[in-house]
Amino acid sequence: MQIIIGTTNKAKTKAVETICRPYYPDASFVNKEVDSFVSAQPLSNEETRQGAINRAKQLIGQGDTLFGIGLEGGVQEIDGALYMCNWGALVTNSGEVFTAMGAGIPLPDEIAEKLRAGAELGPVMDVYTNRKGIRHAEGAIGVFTDGLITRSMMFEHIMSLLIGQYELSKKLL
Repeated sequence: MQIIIGTTNKAKTKAVETICRPYYPDASFVNKEVDSFVSAQPLSNEETRQGAINRAKQLIGQGDTLFGIGLEGGVQEIDGALYMCNWGALVTNSGEVFTAMGAGIPLPDEIAEKLRAGAELGPVMDVYTNRKGIRHAEGAIGVFTDGLITRSMMFEHIMSLLIGQYELSKKLL
């Protein structure tokens, strides 16, 4: 049985495996890079959620797949500030779609200005921190929470919400 993850991002993959392994110990985890069919930098909760759903839907119906997982990071504007927003989707082979959202904190104005001008958060964070691959490690959430919450931890929370919904739906059948 396979759990297919619609990304090759290390932080997202770690989150899926950390949460799913205890529930599905015999599952193999397969990464597949798929398009979100939304902006490279989603600019709303709705667009970010749709990106996660789009990723997950492309993964179903491929062999012995239990479900597909799509995880998407974006930003949304609230009262003039840009907040990080994060969404996940779990899609089953029968077409059921489960979604969940995660943590969000405001971004500093200097980061928000670059995103409003069309930049993507990951590369902006690499410049801001003078490091490469922030999105595969602690992510912006890790930088702006002083490491208390990492990108993987944030997506683990989303994965827990998704798996909880999925497992409950099986009990209700």
